Amino acid sequence: MFLSKNQPWRHRPNAKAAVLFLSYFPAQPEITAAEEAAQSSDIEFIGTTITDHWTRRIHKLCTENRDADTALRLLHRLRLRGCRPDSLNISSIVHALCHANRFSEAHRHFLAFVSSHCVPDERTCNVLIARLLDGRDPSSTLQLINALISEKPEFVPSLMNYNRLVDGFCKLGRLEAAHLMLYHMIRKGHRPNVVSYTTLIGGYCSIGDVDAAEKVFDEMPEWGVRSNALTYSALVRGVLRKRDLEKGKRLMGKLWEVIGSGADAQVNSAAFCSVIDTLCREGLFHEVFKIAEDMPQGKNVLEEFAYGQMIDSLCRFEMYNGAARIVYMMKKRGFKPSLVSYNSIVHGLCTDGDFLRAYQLLVEGLQLGYSPSEFTYTVMVEGLCREFDLAKAKDVLNVMLSKEGAERTRIYNIYLRALCHMNNPTELLNVLVLMFQSQCEPDIITLNTLIKGFCKMGTVEEALRVFDDMIEGKFCAPDEVTFTTIIHGFLSVGKAKESLDFMHNVMRERGFSPGVVTYNTVIRGLFKLGLTDEAMEVFNKMVCSGVSADCITYTAVIEGFCESYLINEAKKFWENVVWPSKVHDSFVYSAMLKGLCRSEKFDEACHLLYELADCGVVPNAVNYNIVLDCACKMGLKREAYQITSEMRNNGVMPDAVTWRILDRLHGESRILGIKTVIRLNRHLLINKAHEGCK
Repeated sequence: MFLSKNQPWRHRPNAKAAVLFLSYFPAQPEITAAEEAAQSSDIEFIGTTITDHWTRRIHKLCTENRDADTALRLLHRLRLRGCRPDSLNISSIVHALCHANRFSEAHRHFLAFVSSHCVPDERTCNVLIARLLDGRDPSSTLQLINALISEKPEFVPSLMNYNRLVDGFCKLGRLEAAHLMLYHMIRKGHRPNVVSYTTLIGGYCSIGDVDAAEKVFDEMPEWGVRSNALTYSALVRGVLRKRDLEKGKRLMGKLWEVIGSGADAQVNSAAFCSVIDTLCREGLFHEVFKIAEDMPQGKNVLEEFAYGQMIDSLCRFEMYNGAARIVYMMKKRGFKPSLVSYNSIVHGLCTDGDFLRAYQLLVEGLQLGYSPSEFTYTVMVEGLCREFDLAKAKDVLNVMLSKEGAERTRIYNIYLRALCHMNNPTELLNVLVLMFQSQCEPDIITLNTLIKGFCKMGTVEEALRVFDDMIEGKFCAPDEVTFTTIIHGFLSVGKAKESLDFMHNVMRERGFSPGVVTYNTVIRGLFKLGLTDEAMEVFNKMVCSGVSADCITYTAVIEGFCESYLINEAKKFWENVVWPSKVHDSFVYSAMLKGLCRSEKFDEACHLLYELADCGVVPNAVNYNIVLDCACKMGLKREAYQITSEMRNNGVMPDAVTWRILDRLHGESRILGIKTVIRLNRHLLINKAHEGCK
C-alpha cells in the first residue's frame, strides 16, 4: 500500500450491504458420501414401516445432537420411500431450527409441511406458532397461520398467540396490521381481552398517535372489556410524550382510582412502575416527588415496593440526589431502603463526581447496616483521593476493612492505587506499615502498586528501595510488571540511560527477558524524550530478539515519528514494516492519519483512508473524524461532505463528534460571512462620508 497513489473520489459498495445480500443465499450443509450411504443402508435394513424408530431418531438428532440439517435429510429420504412425517417429527425439526436462531428456515419448512398436507394437531400447531413468534417476524408467522387455516379450516390460533402477533406488529410500528389482528381473532371466534387492547393502545402511543389510542380505549366497553391499570398507564405514557401534562394528570387520577379498587396486585404494581418510569423519562421529577409524598395509589401497591421503584427509576435517569430525597421520606415513615438501592444511589453520586454527598450518605447508611460494594468503594476512594480528602478516604477504607469476610489485601491494594493520585509518598509507606501491623501480608500487586505510585510522583529512588527489598527477600520476588514499572518511572523523569541499562542488564541478571509490553514502554518513552534514533534502535533489537511487535508498538513508533515532525519516516515505516506485517488496527490508522493531517497532507490522508477500504479494511468513525476535522480546519466544505458520504457508503455511521465537526464548519462559515458583511458596510459608510464631505 503506497500513500502517494492518487485516487479520485468515488463510491464503493457497502461491505455490510454485501454481507447482508450474500446472507440470502445460505450455504448448504456438506453431505459426505459415507453419511449418505449410512442413512440409505439404515433405511433399507430397518424399513419405513417402523415409524416409532425414525421418530425417536429424528427427535434425538434435533434435541441431543442439535443437528437439524441431518434430521431434515433423513426425513427427506424417508418421505421419498413413502413415509409421512407426524406431529412429533415436525415439532422436533421446527424447535431445533428455532433453537439455532434459524427462524426463517423454520417458517419455510413448516410452511412446506403444511403445503404437502402434513398438518400437526391443533395443540402442536399453537405450540409451534408460539415458538416461531420468538423470531420477531410476525408477517411470516401470520402467513403460516393463514396457510394452516386454508389447509385445516377448523384450526383456531390461541388467544395468546393472537396477542403476541398484535405485540409483534406494534413493536415493528405496523399498527394497521396489529389492529387488523383484532378483527382476525373475532372472525375466528375469539373475543379480544384487556391484554389485546392494552397492547394495541401501547402501540399507538409508541408512535405518537394518541387519538387512535383513545378511540381504541373507547371501543373497549362496547366489547365488554374492562380496562385495567396497565391500560391507563399505556395511555398516560402516550399523553405525557405529547407533553399534555393536564390531561396526563387526569388520567393518572383515574389510574389511582383503578388501583384503589383492589384488582390484580401484580397488574397494579406493573402499572405503577410504568407511570413512574414515564414521569422520569419525560423529566417530570417533581410529579414523582409529589407521588412519594401523597402516595395516591393507596395500599394496593406496597409502599416499600413503590419507594424502591421510585429510587430505581430516578437512579436510571441519573437523579441520584432525588433518589436520596426518597430515602429520607422512607425513613420518616419507618421504612428502610434495600441495600442494593442504597448502593445504587451512593455509586451514582460517585460517578457524578459528588463524592462529599456520597460520603455523607455512606456515614448515614452505616446505621442501616450498609457498606459499599467493592466497585463503589473503588470509585469513592479514588474520587476522595483526587480531591485530596485523605481523612474521608481513610474512613471509607476502615468501613471496608470492618466487613465480615473482606479480602483485606485486595482492599488495601485498591486504597494504594487511589493514593497514587495524590502527591504523598509518605502515605504510601504508612499504608504498607499499617498492613504489617494488622498482619496483612502484601502481595505482588501491593508492591507493584507501591512502586508505580512512587514512580508517578517522581520519587524513583523510593521505588528502587522497595525493589531492592524485594530482591533481598524481604518481600515477594519481583515479576515482569515490576521491572516495566521501574523502567517507565526512569523514562518519566528523563533518565533514558538508566532505563535502558535496567532493561538490558538488570532484567536479564534476574532471569527476565523483556516482553512486548516492556519494549512498548521503552519505545514510547524514548520518543517522548525526543530520542528517535535510540527508540528505533530498541525496536530493531526487539525484532532481532524474536519478540513480535503488536499494534501498540506500531502506534507508538508512528506517533513518535509524527510528533517529531518526521512524517516521511513514518510513511516509510508504514509502507515497509506495518502494512506488510498485517498487524494493524484502528489505533495504528489513527496515528498515521493524524500525522498526515498535522503535516497538512490532506490528500494523502484521504488516499490512505480510501486505500484501506479498497483492501477490505473498514476504518471506524474515529479514523474518518480525524480526516474530516482536517478538512474543516482547512475550510474544505465540499471535501468534508464527501468524506461524510464515503463514511456512510462504507457502513460507518457518523457519531456525535462527526456532527460537532460539521457544525463547527458551518459556524466558522457563518462567522466569516458576518465579518464580510460588516466589512462591506464599513466601506459603504466611509464612501458615503467622503461623498458628504465633497
